[in-house]
Amino acid sequence: MTPHPALPALPGHTRRLHLQWLASQLGLAAVAWPQTATALSARALEFPRDFGAHPDLRTEWWYITGHAQDPSGRLFGFQLTFFRTRVDAAQSLQSRFAARQLIFAHAAVTDVQGRKLWHDQGIARQGFGLAQASEQDTDVRLQRWSLKRQGPVQASSYRASLPASDIALDLQFRATQPLLLQGQQGLSRKGPQASQASYYYSQPQLAAQGRIGLKGQSFEVQGRAWLDHEWSEELLHPQAQGWDWIGMNFDNGSALTAFVLRRADGSALWAGGSMRAAGGPSRSFEPHEVKMSPLRHWVSPHSKARYPVEWQIDTPAGRHTVQALLDDQELDSRSSTGTVYWEGLSDLLDAQGRRVARGYLEMTGYAAPLKMS
Repeated sequence: MTPHPALPALPGHTRRLHLQWLASQLGLAAVAWPQTATALSARALEFPRDFGAHPDLRTEWWYITGHAQDPSGRLFGFQLTFFRTRVDAAQSLQSRFAARQLIFAHAAVTDVQGRKLWHDQGIARQGFGLAQASEQDTDVRLQRWSLKRQGPVQASSYRASLPASDIALDLQFRATQPLLLQGQQGLSRKGPQASQASYYYSQPQLAAQGRIGLKGQSFEVQGRAWLDHEWSEELLHPQAQGWDWIGMNFDNGSALTAFVLRRADGSALWAGGSMRAAGGPSRSFEPHEVKMSPLRHWVSPHSKARYPVEWQIDTPAGRHTVQALLDDQELDSRSSTGTVYWEGLSDLLDAQGRRVARGYLEMTGYAAPLKMS
């Protein structure tokens, strides 16, 4: 899906104020954001080029979530996301100090045993050794944080290093399956208008290993992860309040994605997703084929937002239940992308109540609407 995009995930007036603040910090005289966008053209994604950044489009992110255990069985969830956003007002400026591209990043760890979510964030303009997103391949840096891909296209390996004050991620990921092109061969619709679309591929069932640090403790871990890379030009549809999204790695090697964009009254504005059985072809879902129904809610003591932390999800892959492993997995990213959202480690149960998959659930637009002018 489109996990908490940089800057567009703010109401219109708030977003403009945030951009103006960024402008003052980064030396821009003014920031303006175009109100229209053209539809993306269908094209064949080309690798390794499309592993890299696409600075001609407005918003982009590389996003990895997963779960891992240490030798004692202690379970962790982890999330790392690098965002790139184009600052349109700076594109025509001649100064080499102009902030034409901004790089954001989030890091989070869910300690299931400790019943706590830890997270950190950062932001910098691209260049001057502060931040960089290569156009040739996945190679994104934000000061000391980094994510880099290596190897053949269908045998990718990634290295992520995100040291922070209370948490640290030093993880390696290895592809065990081919790339999964979302939507129609990588062009994924995100709304009723053709311009509301993104280029989007996933790398499910990544083998993960490495170290997770918490408050000075280091845990050697192994597990599974899911990577999304998505880039687009269009903002959300004006009626979109937010979205709900899952990415689930099945124990049998299958992979399920589903998402619903919501109106203010909770009704579905758009929906989609895909299912790929282990060793089989992928099947993209039509909007009418995906339904997400809340079963249980949790009210955040931090933002007072009311999140559904248990869902019934109906897709062509069947009926499943999503259950959060920890209710309080809300992230406050107002110091970087300006949003408060819920994203956390969750299990997927089949119709008989058996756990069949584990992955991440993301929910946006509950603490504040994502509608933009």
